[in-house]
Amino acid sequence: MNITQFSIEEILDPTKIIEGKRYEFLLDVEVDEEDELYSTAGLEIRVIVGVIDDIVRIVNYFIIDKANNEFLDFALEEDEEGMILAFCKEELSADSSETEAE
Repeated sequence: MNITQFSIEEILDPTKIIEGKRYEFLLDVEVDEEDELYSTAGLEIRVIVGVIDDIVRIVNYFIIDKANNEFLDFALEEDEEGMILAFCKEELSADSSETEAE
């Protein structure tokens, strides 16, 4: 799996019901043709990440086939989840560093 593009947006909670912060990552990914998730149009993974006391975790994710915008009923493998979590942690860390520098 290869992440080709991404966007990140903080999910605001005006009610303050959710503890910590939440972020939505939209990841465009390419997968090998041999993979059961393969789609010629590519895939998008919508990842909701929670951050509480510097602990970052995946709250939920959805895999979307970009050809028809359908949600796929597949779970990522453990190593794929780990790779996505590491990517999200890195981007959140880079984003907070940029914010502090401003």
